[in-house]
Amino acid sequence: MADDIADTLKVFREAGESGQFFKRSYGYAVFPTIGKAGFVIGGAYGKGKVYEQGKYIGDTSMTQGSIGFQLGAQEFSQIIFFENKAALDAFTSNNFEFSASAEAVAITAGASASANTTGNTASISGDKNNADTASSGFRKGMVVFTVAKAGLMYEASLAGQKFTFTPKK
Repeated sequence: MADDIADTLKVFREAGESGQFFKRSYGYAVFPTIGKAGFVIGGAYGKGKVYEQGKYIGDTSMTQGSIGFQLGAQEFSQIIFFENKAALDAFTSNNFEFSASAEAVAITAGASASANTTGNTASISGDKNNADTASSGFRKGMVVFTVAKAGLMYEASLAGQKFTFTPKK
């Protein structure tokens, strides 16, 4: 997973606006690959690593459930930046989840693919080297970016993400 983490961090560092958050954030959680599939009912799962002020502090996993119109499968990378220690502590409390209203900025290779935490399509034309957001700030101490890697998913669904955290031993 170390190579996947390094490659994923490189993509996000070089992807326009998401790269700026490495300097502005207290920490981040990075997921190199999240697999997602659905047919009316859907789910997603991925593993990642959590960093505090640039230092690895533990492992994380994400599970997602969704319901509504959806068909297909895809893989994407995701990074969550934490504005401050309080936001990171909330994430590492093992009771953290994104509700169906959380938003992610999708950095895509084209307008035909997208990934986010809401189930609503949020795609940006361009490529993975050109991330742009409508709002360039944190929301409730966090900001989320995704990069579509493979597959295609049609959806109009409600979804929520739940995270677990295991401290480094």
